[in-house]
Amino acid sequence: MTGIVKKSFDAADETRPFEDGKGRLDLVTGERGAVGRAVFEPGWQWSKHIKPLAGTDSCEASHVGYVVSGRMKVVMDDGDSTEFGAGDYMEVKPGHDAWVIGDEPCVAVDWTGFVDYARPTGS
Repeated sequence: MTGIVKKSFDAADETRPFEDGKGRLDLVTGERGAVGRAVFEPGWQWSKHIKPLAGTDSCEASHVGYVVSGRMKVVMDDGDSTEFGAGDYMEVKPGHDAWVIGDEPCVAVDWTGFVDYARPTGS
């Protein structure tokens, strides 16, 4: 194996579309695992567009990432909430819902939570 690896999210190893065309997840896989870039379109909400794929009541992924553009609100199952925007580092534990705020897509890169994200149940 070479000491340098270069991959592009624009030519991802795997792409998973979200329900109703409300975005997609692009995954690239390296020696240390997968990294994902998600594009959440305006109107996207986890409970509407990922829940049918996940089959859980709330998002059970743990996210560590960076918001490239757009805005997203995250509400934990216990009611705690915050908004993330371009330039924000984020850590979100399992047990939450989330949705895009505004008319701009929210683009986020995640190092931990996207390996199984938006994977249809049973896949």
